[in-house]
Amino acid sequence: SIASADMDSNQLEAFLTAQTKKQGGITSDQAAVIAKFWKNHRTQIHESLVNQSRWDRVLKNMNWRVDLKAQLRHIDQINTPVAIVEMELGKNGQ
Repeated sequence: SIASADMDSNQLEAFLTAQTKKQGGITSDQAAVIAKFWKNHRTQIHESLVNQSRWDRVLKNMNWRVDLKAQLRHIDQINTPVAIVEMELGKNGQ
């Protein structure tokens, strides 16, 4: 089992207590060290898990606009709206 970065303190304590009671589980000293580390680094642990679960590329920027055609060869196509979307992709952390 793995502790979740979204656990509150009570859930973490219950999780670690259960791990100490399992055959071949952790000791109470190990549980205390894990709890202290988790409490001190909860935000970084959460960010790391999110980064590992995302696709390789991320959306860095997006622009869009709607244009109306004013001049065309066929009159029935004038004033037809056209949407233009520009997306900038980048690698995680770049």
